Amino acid sequence: MPDVSPAAASQLSAVLDHVDADFDNSLERLFALLRIKSISADPAFAADCRLAAEHLARDIGSLGFKAEVRPTDGLPAIIARLEAPEPGAPHVLFYGHYDVQPVDPLDLWKRPPFEPVVTDHADGRMIIVARGAEDDKGQLMTFVEACRAWKSVTGKLPINVTFLIEGEEEIGSKNFGPFLKKHKAELAADFIVVCDTGMWDPETPAITTSLRGLVYDEVRIKAANRDLHSGVFGGGAQNPIRVLTKILGALHDDNGRITIPGFYDGVKDLPPDILAQWQKLNLSAETFLKPIGLSVPAGEKDRLLIEQISSRPTCDINGIVGGYTGEGSKTVIAAEASAKVSFRLVEGQDPEKIRAAFRQFVTSRLPADCKAAFTDHAGAPAIALDWGMKPLAAARRALTEEWGRDAVLIGSGASIPIVADFKRTLGLDSLLIGFGLDDDNIHSPNEKYDLRSFHKGIRSWARILAAFTAAPRG
Repeated sequence: MPDVSPAAASQLSAVLDHVDADFDNSLERLFALLRIKSISADPAFAADCRLAAEHLARDIGSLGFKAEVRPTDGLPAIIARLEAPEPGAPHVLFYGHYDVQPVDPLDLWKRPPFEPVVTDHADGRMIIVARGAEDDKGQLMTFVEACRAWKSVTGKLPINVTFLIEGEEEIGSKNFGPFLKKHKAELAADFIVVCDTGMWDPETPAITTSLRGLVYDEVRIKAANRDLHSGVFGGGAQNPIRVLTKILGALHDDNGRITIPGFYDGVKDLPPDILAQWQKLNLSAETFLKPIGLSVPAGEKDRLLIEQISSRPTCDINGIVGGYTGEGSKTVIAAEASAKVSFRLVEGQDPEKIRAAFRQFVTSRLPADCKAAFTDHAGAPAIALDWGMKPLAAARRALTEEWGRDAVLIGSGASIPIVADFKRTLGLDSLLIGFGLDDDNIHSPNEKYDLRSFHKGIRSWARILAAFTAAPRG
């Protein structure tokens, strides 16, 4: 980190030494949280979710925070603010979640999912195995333990921090949006940090600077007033399955571009320096597609594979139903056919405009005797950070110092709607920094978190907290 005084460098060194010396205790504190069965999807575990919230509130409260478990219309959330904030210091809002996915199928777990253990991975790495080990308890605790190290060594944090931890992330944060609006005033900060993402690879740290938005729509095309015998009506009656598949087939051209008029309006190219950085990452079909049994990228032919999956908008047909699909045969012309279609959006695209454009694309292609009905599902805008944001540069330097490799700025093809809520409701940008790996089996049996990810994650946050003092605001 540039322009750091010898005193500040010595202080950070002492904090990092404490992280190393106290690591066994950090691990045991994580294990205590992992033993709580905080499954948000199943009402039978509602008491366990509250127990997890209360456990975290007590732990964070022991670090000099006024930590409170707050009610929502569903599972409780936690807000924790420093009792003695540093005057004039930058203020960060940290977000995480204590809820976890269900463990089914239980018979595929090699050991009980809520009995955490450190064990050997097949390739020799040491790993923590338990439900929630990575998503998100292990990640969340890297930040808590970094704060603990600073408090233990210096008696205070280098910046002001507010914790915001929810219990419904794994079920869509359905009650969290209203909670944000209700508590907007006390959640004021300069920016947000989120530890629920991953590394580029086991040796290369990353900051996620963009998340694709989402539009999910369902179309149902109807023709005759009942299913028809194909021998009697075939050739004369309109077939909605044929109509639907023809329309869906027209959504992409031969070069992989989406053909909906106006779809690319507002879509920008990556800055040249970021594109050059991504090219050096050498993401290839061999490494990305071969493990899933594929070999040829299916997106826009004039774009890198990493652009196709991270920074370009997409359209995918997620399900299609029509006619007879049971055993044997039934010669029928269906009265209707339906499809579910999702669009991943990038900065500059308006979800509602995309939804309207898709519906116009469909209805303009309907032949006589056919009608279309639509059903709204999910929708959220894309999120992108300003590449010149000062805290982003500070965090990147800190990660590079800790890992000994340049931290990469990557885009995520996924959507995290709550991050859009942070921007829309709180007016705050989010830095997404995490230490998960692609093989962590999140949402699957035998979820794990590399022991090294947990350890160096704590050290990374300790460095980042110090780095933010020199670059407080965007």
